Amino acid sequence: MRITSTSCICPVLVCLCFVQRCYGAAHHGSIKVTRNQTKHIEGETEVHHRPKRGWVWNQFFVLEEHMGPDPQYVGKLHSNSDKGDGSVKYILTGEGAGTIFIIDDTTGDIHSTKSLDREQKTHYVLHAQAIDRRTNKPLEPESEFIIKVQDINDNAPKFTDGPYIVTVPEMSEMGTSVLQVTATDADDPTYGNSARVVYSILQGQPYFSVDPKTGVIRTALHNMDREAREHYSVVIQAKDMAGQVGGLSGSTTVNITLTDVNDNPPRFPQKHYQLYVPESAQVGSAVGKIKANDADTGSNADMKYTIINGDGSGVFSISTDKETREGILSLKKPLNYEKKKSYTLNIEGANTHLDFRFSHLGPFKDVTMLKVIVGDVDEPPLFTMPSYVMEVYENAKIGTSVGTVMAHDPDAANSLVRYFIDHHTEEDRYFTIDASTGTIKTAKIFDREETPWYNITVAASELDNPGLVSHVPVGVRILDVNDNAPELARDYDVIVCENTKPGQVIQTITATDKDNSANGARFHFSLDEGLSLNPNFTLRNNEDNTASILTRRRRYSRTTQDIYYLPVLISDGGVPPLSSSSTLTIRVCACERDGRVRTCHAEAFLSSAGLSTGALIAILLCIVILLAIVVLFITLRRSKKEPLIISEEDVRENVVTYDDEGGGEEDTEAFDITALRNPSAAEELKYRRDVRPEVKPLSRNHPSSSLDSIDVQEFIKQRLAEADLDPSVPPYDSLQTYAYEGHRSEAGSISSLDSATTYSDQDYNYLGEWGPEFKKLAELYGEIEPERTT
Repeated sequence: MRITSTSCICPVLVCLCFVQRCYGAAHHGSIKVTRNQTKHIEGETEVHHRPKRGWVWNQFFVLEEHMGPDPQYVGKLHSNSDKGDGSVKYILTGEGAGTIFIIDDTTGDIHSTKSLDREQKTHYVLHAQAIDRRTNKPLEPESEFIIKVQDINDNAPKFTDGPYIVTVPEMSEMGTSVLQVTATDADDPTYGNSARVVYSILQGQPYFSVDPKTGVIRTALHNMDREAREHYSVVIQAKDMAGQVGGLSGSTTVNITLTDVNDNPPRFPQKHYQLYVPESAQVGSAVGKIKANDADTGSNADMKYTIINGDGSGVFSISTDKETREGILSLKKPLNYEKKKSYTLNIEGANTHLDFRFSHLGPFKDVTMLKVIVGDVDEPPLFTMPSYVMEVYENAKIGTSVGTVMAHDPDAANSLVRYFIDHHTEEDRYFTIDASTGTIKTAKIFDREETPWYNITVAASELDNPGLVSHVPVGVRILDVNDNAPELARDYDVIVCENTKPGQVIQTITATDKDNSANGARFHFSLDEGLSLNPNFTLRNNEDNTASILTRRRRYSRTTQDIYYLPVLISDGGVPPLSSSSTLTIRVCACERDGRVRTCHAEAFLSSAGLSTGALIAILLCIVILLAIVVLFITLRRSKKEPLIISEEDVRENVVTYDDEGGGEEDTEAFDITALRNPSAAEELKYRRDVRPEVKPLSRNHPSSSLDSIDVQEFIKQRLAEADLDPSVPPYDSLQTYAYEGHRSEAGSISSLDSATTYSDQDYNYLGEWGPEFKKLAELYGEIEPERTT
């Protein structure tokens, strides 16, 4: 099949089509494929021959955006089997077959029925088939070919990111890169110049230029000054067809702003300034402003003001307002017109952020002179001191002089001054002042212990101008007089333990005095000398404003006396010395060995009901005897010879439990050993008659002493052996219990049953040191004071 293309209709593409056809003929050649028309004759064998290709192959091209009235001719399909008699039918399938591309099935001519857009689809893949029209059998194998959409220049370049906003520092060198812009063209970049873009500048010259190939925008002038012009609008054009006539173009806008650099020094508008400040201006207040101009912006315009010299550098100070960039002049010391009427200041304003590239444009600072004129003001009286502190003794008589304040008129007129007290608080009514001399006196009697300090305000005004008033604070300290006796610092709860020892400190006391340290810092403690020597307690002065209470006896008893009273005399070291007497209450308490209080209430003892010590001992002895009787009764019951199994029920259903606890190993002497034996064996040692016993039976007439002499341990072993060998004993799940306590202890008995109950003269005070287990015995047998003392 031969394929012929006549798509090169455009004069511009004629040459290209010719070259392509020649290229196809040179490279592809005419490859023929022929199918042998094999005839099947009856009786003959089918013969297969190698097929030959009969296609003449070329690639089809079709121009995009075809707007003609007739379908656009694409090419022609032709098979070598086609003799021109119409017997061959051509079929076209694939992308766009039948809709975009149609074929004449007789001639093989292919036409395009629609206008195509290469930017939407660049090529179409189709399949050609030649068949016999009569038999519908293929004459050639199906072949694939491509129809390419030929590009034309129908798309203009576009800037997808525009418009642009960019900055560049002022005073930049010529040729400084600002921005690179890029335009895109949807046409085919591999075919012709339809997508070859060239950049040019339409607006923005002579300040900026653009590279025609790369689209890089650069500065075109030296030292572009932001202060002269800050904003520029540059229009960049992109044109395809390499900029030739007939090409399409697009444009974008680039807004360029020059950023500031510190290329302008600050300048004061004037070289001399004058400022008026009244002498009444307050110290620390702002008295004036000054400003130097800087054409730069932002941090490049920041500056600092300083006073570099002048006679007022110690009186005035200057600071910088960061928002307004002004110099704020403040007053450091008060002004006095009568002493100095004017000051001269040299003020410098300098940039804080310097750019050394532009240091040749400097210096970046400026100096101006400021003259400050002090204004005369009628001032109020001036006190000689900013505050006064005076002293007066408490209990001083009314009218006692406290002190004197002084004030004068600072003006040249030197008017007379009058004094008075501002009665704003109640404290001001405790004093009076002489209007002419300023002497302050007492108006009431003071008590330092009630109010040790008074604060008043004294005012002074000129006689000629009462409206001008000045004030001064006056503090009056009330001096102490020894008029208060010392007393105990608090109510002490003094406790003494019953088992305390002589000379033991039971309490440390201290005292307080309402007077100050100069009149009573040293306290002296002693017992009342008017009383006889106290046999129970004594007092020791520690010479450090404290005293210790000590015991004088070995033991104390709550039952005898539970509260003691101890008078204490306290004196101070004032002039004259004062003293007072206080009484300490001392309670007797029961304590643990470590000194912790257990109880202090005598009601916890039976003695509170009127029982004496002897009665208590008798009651305790009765309780011990009753306990001994109970133990003996239990022992006798356990020694009673009763059978272990009382009922006739199976022994396996009964477990007899004994949980009696004796009084020790000595108490086992009262226990009947026969309880450990089989009741029948204890009564009479019987053995089975059908089995020969392994031990000799005891005689019925055997004395009881023989039973007692039997080794119990050996006896139990024999009974265990009999139980293991006897087939007639209860089953193995029954319980047989044997007990053996062993030999008696070598130690003596600790039981109290046999203890003597008679009175003993032994000292039982050591029981208090045995711990809480023996505290009750310690209370019963401890030493008791026979006499009651106060």
